Amino acid sequence: MEVKKISTGSQDLNKWLGGYESDIITTFYGPGGSGKTNFCMMAAASRARRGERVIYVDTEGGFSVERYNQLSSEGIENIMLLKPTSFDEQESAFGKLLKELKRADIRLIVVDGMTMLYRLELAEVKNDKKLVDRVNSKLARQMRILAEIARKRGIPVLMTNQVYSEFLSEEELKAGKIAGVRMVGGDILKYWSKCIIELINQGGRRKAVLRKHRSMADSELQIEITNSGVRRRGLF
Repeated sequence: MEVKKISTGSQDLNKWLGGYESDIITTFYGPGGSGKTNFCMMAAASRARRGERVIYVDTEGGFSVERYNQLSSEGIENIMLLKPTSFDEQESAFGKLLKELKRADIRLIVVDGMTMLYRLELAEVKNDKKLVDRVNSKLARQMRILAEIARKRGIPVLMTNQVYSEFLSEEELKAGKIAGVRMVGGDILKYWSKCIIELINQGGRRKAVLRKHRSMADSELQIEITNSGVRRRGLF
């Protein structure tokens, strides 16, 4: 069967990826300022200006009306914005999401900041293993809900994730090993995300790196972020 895809909102990204697959979770990860929210808002604007309904869960306050208006002059009324401020509220937002799916024809789900509130919750219970396990179970349950929605309903799910630097021992540092960047949520996010894209910003030089995909090899694209969205670097 042919896998349906939706536009990324950028011609250059479409040429690179072929679009976002509609029956999976696609995750963008990278440090602050690497462009994660821009990728999500471009896809949301692409759907919304066609008159299609989008659910956008914003846990970090990154959704900007001004930025949306730069990307698209219409369609913002088709975006349902949910703004949880705690991990419990995030779970409640997923309940609202399921109810909305029964009432409306939703064509895209975005979770901008899947692990930010999860990370704050972990920090509060880090000395209690039972509570840590409970928080991890909540995250896994939320990921499973999104994966089932994508697979059974054919609704693409885009999400962003934070990163942290791995801890190296003194011996590893002496041996010259360089600390890598890892996704928050670890194996939980990796398992449920069938497409994973790392966004890197090194001194203003940006690139998107395809780290996981069901049918494509790892690759990368040099990019730049402009008022109109994301494009391949070097185009004028």
